[in-house]
Amino acid sequence: MLKLTAEEAEFRDAVRTFFARDYPAHVIARNKAGQRLTKQDHIDAQRALNARGWLGVGWPREVGGTGWTPTERYIFDQELELAHAAAIIPMAVIYIGPIIAAFGSEQQKAEWLPAILESRSFWAQGYSEPEAGSDLASLRFSAVRDGDDYILNGTKIWTSGAQWADWIFCLARTSREERKQQGISLICAPLDLPGISVHPIRLIDGSDELNRIEFDNVRVPVTNRIGDEGQAWHYANVLLKNERLSYAHIGSKKRDLAKLLEEAARLPANGGGTMDRDAAFRLAHARVEARLAAIEASILRALRGEISMATAAALKIACTECAQAITELAIDLAGRNRLPMLDRGGADWAAAAPATSPFGPVAVQSYLFERAQTIYGGSTEVQKNIIWRSLAGMAR
Repeated sequence: MLKLTAEEAEFRDAVRTFFARDYPAHVIARNKAGQRLTKQDHIDAQRALNARGWLGVGWPREVGGTGWTPTERYIFDQELELAHAAAIIPMAVIYIGPIIAAFGSEQQKAEWLPAILESRSFWAQGYSEPEAGSDLASLRFSAVRDGDDYILNGTKIWTSGAQWADWIFCLARTSREERKQQGISLICAPLDLPGISVHPIRLIDGSDELNRIEFDNVRVPVTNRIGDEGQAWHYANVLLKNERLSYAHIGSKKRDLAKLLEEAARLPANGGGTMDRDAAFRLAHARVEARLAAIEASILRALRGEISMATAAALKIACTECAQAITELAIDLAGRNRLPMLDRGGADWAAAAPATSPFGPVAVQSYLFERAQTIYGGSTEVQKNIIWRSLAGMAR
């Protein structure tokens, strides 16, 4: 367990007070009810955070960021999730924002960062392609120089939130080099440009938040490139390290485990009593709790120093597998009430849920969606290769 200094405890109390008093109550209510949040919900939530100066997590203060210590960031993330507040949409704030702050031009910082903080622009991440997912360096998406512009062609896929986004940042091949990791540049484009089409992908859990994006001779200015041409592999690895650490969600995992105990206390067990007294359930719950405690301890140790790619990879594996284990426990607890597949977009969706286990529809949809956690953001196999390369390097 994290031991807080007096200053850190005061900060934690301030965060709790903010979510209790000054955060949009309708967003918390929708989250607690298991409804999917709308774009306007996220705008309301992020503007409330920005008004408090708490949206630019991971950004330096000079560009509007919080400038928090790693421990303060950890406290904030956990309290946000425990309060049932909306997760910060990561593509702009957590992924590309710090990259713009570190490697972007002064013009890019002046134009893009304030728009992100004020929720005037939402971003999508253009990394994966139909034939370049886990092997990201095999990407074929091209950016051909034409005077002061690039001409973009290709397909990006599994793009989260593109149906809401105003901009996309893309890994694009600007030259052919001996090593496939070379010759890749980071180029940004407004999604309303001629030649760009966004196609939602219907997922197994009923949502359509992922998309396929087609680029057909899309012209963007060279000034939309972040950093130097051909150097994006370095920027991408910095971004991916941030992305992998973003899967921790310790607060939401603790919240979900506590919720399972509440549900178990209401559900009848075979042979009498309730499920919270069932030995098999309690053992399974304790195992997941122990796994989560080990992850939290590892993260707290990592916060004390620079987090390596190998550490980020190991934590990504542990966190995503733990998330899947929680949904497996939930689906077992739901029993036959896991059968309904309901649309969680409507305000009255819960009215159709079984009275004996209203969390069942949420459990089944979460279970189905979380199957992908060990794939997106770099599959478990890719993370193991990163760890192996780190160990092999140490051995040499």
